Order: sequence, then C-alpha cells, then structure tokens
Amino acid sequence: MSTLSDLRRQLIWDRLLAVVEEQAQTLMRTAFSTVVREAGDLSAGVFDTQGRMIAQAVTGTPGHVNAMAASVSHFLERFPLKSLHPEDVLMTNDPWLATGHLNDFTVVSPVCFEGKPVALFASTSHIADVGGRGFGPDAGDIYEEGIRIPVMHLFQAGQRNEALMEILAANVRDPVVAEGDLYSLAACNHHGGRQLVDMMDEFELESLDEVGEELLQLSQAAVEKEIESLPNGTYRRSMRVDGYDESIDIKCALTIDAGKIDIDFDGTSPISRHGINVPLPYAQAYASFGVRCLIGNEVPNNAGSLIPISVHAPEGSILNALHPAAVSARHALGQMLPDVVIGALAQVLDDDVPAEGASCIWNPVLMNSNVRDGNMPNANFVVNPIFNGGTGARASKDGLSTTAFPSGVRTTPTEINEVTSPLIFWKREFKCDSGGAGRLRGGLGQSIEIEHAQGAGFVISKMFERVTHPARGRDGGQDGACGRVGIKDGEEFRGKGKEVIPAGATLIMETPGGAGIGSPHDREPERVDADLREGVISTDAADSIYRRKSD
Repeated sequence: MSTLSDLRRQLIWDRLLAVVEEQAQTLMRTAFSTVVREAGDLSAGVFDTQGRMIAQAVTGTPGHVNAMAASVSHFLERFPLKSLHPEDVLMTNDPWLATGHLNDFTVVSPVCFEGKPVALFASTSHIADVGGRGFGPDAGDIYEEGIRIPVMHLFQAGQRNEALMEILAANVRDPVVAEGDLYSLAACNHHGGRQLVDMMDEFELESLDEVGEELLQLSQAAVEKEIESLPNGTYRRSMRVDGYDESIDIKCALTIDAGKIDIDFDGTSPISRHGINVPLPYAQAYASFGVRCLIGNEVPNNAGSLIPISVHAPEGSILNALHPAAVSARHALGQMLPDVVIGALAQVLDDDVPAEGASCIWNPVLMNSNVRDGNMPNANFVVNPIFNGGTGARASKDGLSTTAFPSGVRTTPTEINEVTSPLIFWKREFKCDSGGAGRLRGGLGQSIEIEHAQGAGFVISKMFERVTHPARGRDGGQDGACGRVGIKDGEEFRGKGKEVIPAGATLIMETPGGAGIGSPHDREPERVDADLREGVISTDAADSIYRRKSD
C-alpha cells in the first residue's frame, strides 16, 4: 500500500511539473516582449489555496520564481479566494509586493474544480516599458520610474478592466506590447488551470490540499536534513561591488542552526540615491537561491523547501529599500547575492563550491536618440538585449563561458536584436584571457560591437556590474577580467547610467569573466595547450601566467 501511495504521489508530482512547464512555454510562445519570448525572463507556478507555491516551472529566473513564491499571499490578503470568481484574473507590478521593480508584472488566476476553488496559478514576465524614465538606474524615486499598479483585477468575471487598460496605454511608450504581454500572462495561467483540472479528473482528486501539503512537508524535511549535516555556526562573507557612482559593500552573516539557515545582511551599505536599490523580496529570492544551489539542489523548489531559509536586511539598507526608493535596476545588486552566500557556505562545504563569476546580466536598453543628426533617420525604437559573462571555476571543472548564472536569463539571438531595431551587431565573440587563470580556469566573457545601421546616434542605458570590482579568485586562482563599456577607439563609460553614442560611432561592450580556483602553475599542461589552440588564452598568458614550457 505504501509503495502504491509513493508511486501515486510521484505520478501526481511529475504531472504537476509538466503542467507548470506547459504554463511557462505558453507564456513564452505568446509574449510580445523579446526578453520574455527569446530569453525566458519569466516565472510560472501553481499554488495551493493558502497561497503556497507547490511547483514551479523549470523555465524561468530565480528572481521571479522565489519572489513570486512569496507574492501570492499578498493577492489573497487583498482578495480572499472565496471572493474570487472562476474567471477573475488579478495583477500587480508593485515592487514590494511582487518581484522588485515596475517592469515585472505578476498575474494570479484562481482555478475551480467541480464548483470550488482548488488552486491558483501565478506567472510573471518582464514588460519592456512601463513609462517614466524607462528601464534604467537613473531615477531618484519610484515615481520617476513608471506606472505602479496595486493588486487589482485585470479581468473581473471574464470582463476586461477597461479603465486599467486605458490608464496603462496612456502611460507607456508601446501600449500594444504592454497589453499583449498582459494577455500572455493571463493566457498561460488559463492554460495551466485547464491542464490541472484534467489532471485532477484523471487521478480522481477532489482537491490539491492533501497532496500539496504532503509535497511541501517532504520538501521541507529533505532540505532540513541536509542542513542538519552541516556544522552549526555563523559564517561571514562580504563583497564590494561597483554601485552607481560609489562602491557598495554587501556584508553577509550566514548562521546554520538546528536544520535552519538564517542570512543577515546587517552592515550592508545604505540606500542609494539612484535606482539600484533592492526591495527585500528580491534580495530574499536571490539569497535563498544561493543556498539552494548547494544545499538540497535535488529537492523541488517550492514553499516547503524555502521554509528552512530566512533572509533579513536592515530597513533602509540597499538590500531592504523601502518605498519610495528607486528600484528599477535592482537586479544589478540582487544578482550578486548568490555569490556572497556561496562564499559564506564555502567555509563549510570546502571544495564543492564554485568561485565567483560575472553574476549580474548585462542587459543594456538601446534606444533612439532624440537629437537628429542632420538628415539621418531617427525612427523610434527600444530594445533590451541580454548578454552574459563567465561563471567562476567549479569544484572540478573550468567555469562556463558567457552563461546566465544566477539569473537563468539567456542571451537574446543577434538576429532577433537586429530585426527589432535599426542596429547592426558587428561582433560577438569570446573575450580572450577574460577567464581568471587557475588550476581550474574561470569562464570567459564576450566582446560585442554595435552600430546604427544608418549611421545615426543612439542611446544606451547601462545597468552593469563588475566594471570596477572583478570576480575574486580562490585558493591562488586569479580574478576574472573586469567588464568594459564605451565607444570604440574613444571614450570609456562607467557601468551605470545613460550615454549617447554619437552618429557613426561604434558601441563596445566586454562582459566580465569568472574567477579561477588554484594556482595557474598547477594547471595541467595539456589543458593550457588546449586553451591556447582554442583562443581561450593568449600566448603571453600561457607563457607568463601558466608558465607553459616552450618546445
């Protein structure tokens, strides 16, 4: 009987994973924004009637998933489940109730089976424009960053909220894309709901409460068991990152005690005047992800497996920025947190931990300039391509080059970037010597060159990290290369803020490399030779850093 019960539970779990993955794929197939459709900047999941996440889609980003996991309870506080109509759809982009900045819209839909509510589906995606200054770090407060929508109906009993859509259309630069993306979020939830009802009918389930509770308890117990195997104590790690116009210090105290992990960011730098501040839900999402990368990473990510991990930061610090702080580029710091947490855990997990990597995605917003260049065309456009740097060397392998860790947001194809803008991407290639040297080498960053097809000027809004402070090597491994942004054969830019690329000029970007582990002198000669053949390292690096023996 027990074996049959275990088998039945496993079959239901596998089906739930298939349902939420179909939900995510529906979102990608129907999304209007390129960053969602091509790069997977989204999350999708199914929740029980208490608002606890039971299962998440594999496709998606931790900043969305783990923040969304905590957000559905806010929807239920505003609209209790019993008050909702089966065809209601709720939404918000409030940074402090959902995923940390205005560009992310979270949509929640109830699911009914045989006349009673049995679950909720939630999804989040990045909408290209929400008005204001546009996506970037330059605003001084949330009011400059765009339109902020509290938890409210997108559809009420199946009827579209016309007033909401009119207000949204009047405040964004591309209302067609914004409206289409909201429809895609509602559509993916609807599809997930239909699949769930079919599953419940097939397995003859009257509700999800019992099986959901069991799955959450099993997940929690599995993570707590792994934590209990670690030595109790407090382990500290700090990191200095670029910030906007001055460096930011992130300080972490990670305490392991009785099957629980508590992460405290006390001592971290205070709130910034610029839009790089991080609402606490986003900091919690990425800090807990850092733990889950190393502890219980084979356990399903749901509300149960997240219970043993708590994350705190002092109010008014840059990792717990309160309203009305500017938070548009909250990912620049938020995505550095897994490396900080992993660095703290390295003190108890020894050699099973990777070195620091580029971490923060390089996602410039490229748009037309409002200044006409003589007779040059100046058609309106805005694109948000995604680029990645290298990861740090791993426990027994080199780091991965140009890889989306920790965000999971993939690089957008050059063909898509060129089709959706008047820009030409002349170059995208690995950056030689950008991976930190070591017995295990860091992953490479990439070099990118971009020019306006008609020779006109254009604007870049930058939200980059590791331009000044590189990924740090470990145990004798060298740091990864810093990133770089500027004009080819011309001015160098800082990592954040808006700049104008003059007519005829070429924008260059070099994403950061990951750090190395161990002395480069200990790297196997055949590996050095292979790196040299493949253009990963230069002859100078092979001879001077790795001390390659000449033939």
